[in-house]
Amino acid sequence: MTSGKVPAADAHGETVQRFDELVAAFARLDDPLEVAAFLRDLCTTAELDAMGQRLTVARLVKESVPYQEISRRTGASTATITRVAHWLNYGEGGYGAVLGRDGRDGRD
Repeated sequence: MTSGKVPAADAHGETVQRFDELVAAFARLDDPLEVAAFLRDLCTTAELDAMGQRLTVARLVKESVPYQEISRRTGASTATITRVAHWLNYGEGGYGAVLGRDGRDGRD
């Protein structure tokens, strides 16, 4: 682990295939309304809430908000905040791509 990145979990070939198919499905969607419809069909309300919470946590971490304040604002545990911060800083760059260089998530 010399690159600073956490190695990918040992995944079965079927899991990798499912992930690749999911990525391809999202890549085919051009319209935000289509993305929203797909997410609503694909995920439970709890899953959508958890993903939305992680995105909010990532934005606040990027803004250097203290973890206890992030927890207070979002209801996320400090363990979740720490995990999100790790992936924000050492992950594949997904949070950064969504948040953009200015740390905003597209909200006005």
